[in-house]
Amino acid sequence: MTRHSDPVPPRPVLACACANLRRAARAVTQLYDEALRDAGLRATQFALLETLRLKGELTQGQLGYLQAMDSTTLTRTLGGMRARGWIRSRHGDDRRERLWSLTSMGRRKAEQARPAWELVQKRVQSRFGRKRLLSMFDDLTAIVAAAS
Repeated sequence: MTRHSDPVPPRPVLACACANLRRAARAVTQLYDEALRDAGLRATQFALLETLRLKGELTQGQLGYLQAMDSTTLTRTLGGMRARGWIRSRHGDDRRERLWSLTSMGRRKAEQARPAWELVQKRVQSRFGRKRLLSMFDDLTAIVAAAS
């Protein structure tokens, strides 16, 4: 058992892109989830609220594409957010199409969470470096494109 004062050994680089990306995603998600907990949000929910705030009304397909989320996970997450009153949906021209948008309650929820998000964002940037972080954003966007 490691005591808090004991140095934590570095984690090895794994030979698999998927394993490395998933490990990083889990670690970062835990950090953001903890920061957003007092606002009553998870990182995934905050990202969806922010996407709708910035882009306006979107189809579920557009949201899934922008977030690279599978349909089942997205449907479950959106359903919970709709039940809380943060987002609303309506049918599009094609009855199979569903359009999603923020409610005023969802906008307030995102505004409530934004200061905590900004703090953790600054924390990550200070530990990783602004230039490296921006480069990582570009690299991750390219990885998503390559995997699609």
